[in-house]
Amino acid sequence: MSNAAPPRPQPRPQPGPNVRAPYRSGARHGRRLPPYVYWRRRAIAAAALFTFLVFSYYGVTLGFALNNPAYGVSLQARMAEWGRQHGIGGIVTWAETEYNKLHPALKGGTPSQHAIPTVPTVQISKGVQPLAPPAPLKTPAAVPLAHEGVWYPAGRLTATGVPAVYTTFIRPDAIHTSYVVGVAWMDTKILSGQLYSGSQIPGGGPYPLSAPISATASKTVVAAFNAGFRMQDANGGYYTNNKLVMPLRPGAASVIIYKDGTMNVGQWGRDFTMAPNTAGSPVASVRQNLNLIVDHGTAVPGLTNPNAIAWGKTLGGTFNVWRSGLGITSDGALVYVGGAGLSIADLADTLVRAGAVRGMQLDINTDWVQYTTYAGPIGTSVAGAQGTNLLPGMIGNPGRFFANWWTRDFFVMSLKPKYQNASTAG
Repeated sequence: MSNAAPPRPQPRPQPGPNVRAPYRSGARHGRRLPPYVYWRRRAIAAAALFTFLVFSYYGVTLGFALNNPAYGVSLQARMAEWGRQHGIGGIVTWAETEYNKLHPALKGGTPSQHAIPTVPTVQISKGVQPLAPPAPLKTPAAVPLAHEGVWYPAGRLTATGVPAVYTTFIRPDAIHTSYVVGVAWMDTKILSGQLYSGSQIPGGGPYPLSAPISATASKTVVAAFNAGFRMQDANGGYYTNNKLVMPLRPGAASVIIYKDGTMNVGQWGRDFTMAPNTAGSPVASVRQNLNLIVDHGTAVPGLTNPNAIAWGKTLGGTFNVWRSGLGITSDGALVYVGGAGLSIADLADTLVRAGAVRGMQLDINTDWVQYTTYAGPIGTSVAGAQGTNLLPGMIGNPGRFFANWWTRDFFVMSLKPKYQNASTAG
């Protein structure tokens, strides 16, 4: 057995200045990576997670919008509403503008039979109309169509059989003669107005009056129609139920409704303020949208100027698209205009033809322009099945105002109590 000592371990040779040490990565080999490597990995992981979350969020919300009827009837409208809601409204407006440049309104021709509304067959009595019925409208087209400009009763009558609403149609101008525009005249002595507010427009609810119209309220409803732009595009304010949802802008075109149901259209700060009306009734609601397009019985100057602030940055005013507007006549009747092939100048001209002394633009584009009358015995609940749109081309279902998914604001016109009973209607 050897008594020799075990060999002593030799020291590891140190690399010289020209010799690279063998690479050993990670903690497995007892060495840490340089700090910048860890930070780079973390940054890449964070960026990947952020990208995943963003795309997931936008994908989910877009999918929700494309399947939500409150965003419109067409997929195009639903995508546009989604885009405006998610901060890319400028891109949406640019896309809509380019589309309308490539697809301008048709010139000349005559409307298809599917575009012309069916003449109502409402039987009226010989009762007294509180406001003088409207005079026939003269079409801007060279040759009038059958029934063009002729008024017919529509919707519910009073208890004594007097119409609260008359409707007709005319062409928008002498150039785009293959389109028709619907016009509704409302007797404000018979009708009481209310503003129904939505969770999307104006937002900030809940509100006592909001879609759906209740079964009880529907028992006297005669008509319902769209309000104005999204509030971020309206260049105006919103007041209802003793709540200032958005500050009211002096000089803005405004629909004002008093608590007694009286409804008017004019310029805020000049034609009316928050003071009660002449009957002493307080203000119930104010809905503003852009500036007046009709004043003192004529179209205001500059309507052919594409002023993004005055006439709305959404498509401006020069495109001939679906538009709507509301005006007031000298004796207090309300006039609604809506249809295709309208520039703002055409909209103002049609309001003037219908007798408006002041008028404003409401909402635009196919999905949002809607005026519907409702028929049925007074005291009986109605819904979409009893509704008739002003024009066949209005694609909004007459039942949308009776649906709990409807999230935009709108106006409702109902019979005043005096006209619900034959003994008091006169």
